Amino acid sequence: MSDTDKGERHIDPKLLEILVCPLTKAPLTFNKKTQELVSDQAGLAYPIRNGVPIMLVDEARKIINN
Repeated sequence: MSDTDKGERHIDPKLLEILVCPLTKAPLTFNKKTQELVSDQAGLAYPIRNGVPIMLVDEARKIINN
């Protein structure tokens, strides 16, 4: 079974290079498990819906950094 069969998606590495957190302007990382773009600095995870990153702070999920 391929990754797409399991509902997992990947993000284009070039897109990830240019996307930044709208709050902190810090780089983002892609969390493959949750399918979110994560800003460790802001403690936020931005969702990806239908392949489109939703880069709105109000739509982001708060995460706890350890």
